[in-house]
Amino acid sequence: MAKLRVLYERLTSCCGCQLSLLNCEEELTALAEGVELVAFPMASSRPDDGRALDVVLIEGSVSAPEEIRRLMVLRRRATWLVAVGACALSGGINALGSVDRGTLCTRVYGEQGSCLEVFPPQPLRRFVTLDLQVPGCPPEGGELLGVLGALLRGGLPALPDFAVCMECRLRENLCLLQERRLPCLGPVTRAGCQARCPSLGVACEGCRGWAAEANRGEAFRLLIDLGLGEGEIRRRMTRFAGGDHETVMP
Repeated sequence: MAKLRVLYERLTSCCGCQLSLLNCEEELTALAEGVELVAFPMASSRPDDGRALDVVLIEGSVSAPEEIRRLMVLRRRATWLVAVGACALSGGINALGSVDRGTLCTRVYGEQGSCLEVFPPQPLRRFVTLDLQVPGCPPEGGELLGVLGALLRGGLPALPDFAVCMECRLRENLCLLQERRLPCLGPVTRAGCQARCPSLGVACEGCRGWAAEANRGEAFRLLIDLGLGEGEIRRRMTRFAGGDHETVMP
């Protein structure tokens, strides 16, 4: 079986999605037998050879014209273009600071920040066609390995689109929302993390985005019943929705 030529690209991000894959230390040797890493910022200093690619994994949101250019070039080179993580899928945490971007850049970088050519962070799908989207902040390492394994065999993986609540019940956890009255977003959040946070007694923050057919209106009402204000609920429900916040409210 021929090796997959894989390039990992980082746009505006914290590198957490790369670390999620690199932390799969026990599986990396086996992965190397089927994958040729053309470029991977945190794993290799090998320069990109500029040739065609089987898979391009991209983390981070798009927030600068130069990133649009890189994204377009990689789309043309890739057979499969995969968005990795909440920032790539929705703008993510980056998009929380989308208001008055110039002031934010100046606060972080000083006066030279005012010279940066940037715009509010956007998800990748607003610029290119995506072949697959892997959710999470960061994505589960096992899920990333599964994606590469499926692509190595010539197909796309079936990622779960049901709610975290399903996995939480399978693990026989107490319901944090109804039994402990915590503001858990498990009922409307996409599964695939094996209910990682609720299993530790921590309310789901919704980092994997919306489940299919998520009843956000009912979730909003349940959180109102817990005593949360509408503003607080909106902040919680849009934390990982980024630039798509206009579509997430009931």
